[in-house]
Formats: sequence, structure tokens, C-alpha cells
Amino acid sequence: MSITERVIAIIAEQAVLEPSDVTPESTLEDLGIDSLGLVESIFAIEEEFDITVPFNANEPTASDFDISNVAAIISGIEKIVSEKV
Repeated sequence: MSITERVIAIIAEQAVLEPSDVTPESTLEDLGIDSLGLVESIFAIEEEFDITVPFNANEPTASDFDISNVAAIISGIEKIVSEKV
């Protein structure tokens, strides 16, 4: 599975949706993911890719990690994974 597919699968699981229901343009709000779901998604992504996401759940807007939509999250994860190598 690609990074995109893996991230979408994690987000879909948190939203209790099918991966096909999650599009790159979807926002977390569109998917019904609240702040707790976001934190759980970030933890699951970190575990899946063995990375640390620079995200502060207490101050989501203070982070450089863009969570505006699924595509932005995927892009951020791809960047972190590529820097890890």
C-alpha cells in the first residue's frame, strides 16, 4: 500500500467510514473527526510509519503540520517519511 492509501485507511477507520468515502479534499470536520479522533489518527499514523508528527493537540494551529484536509495530511506525512530515510 502507498502512503496515501495507508493514511486514508487510518483516517477512514477513525471516522468509521469506508476508505472510498475519504477523498483528498475531505476535511476532518467533513468526515466527522473531532479533536480526540484527530489525536488518535495522529498516533496511529506515527505508529504505522514509525515517525513523529510535529503536532500539538493542545494548540493545533500552532503547529507547522497542516491538517486542513486529507491531502495536506498526506503531503505532510510523505515529507516526514522522506526526511527519515
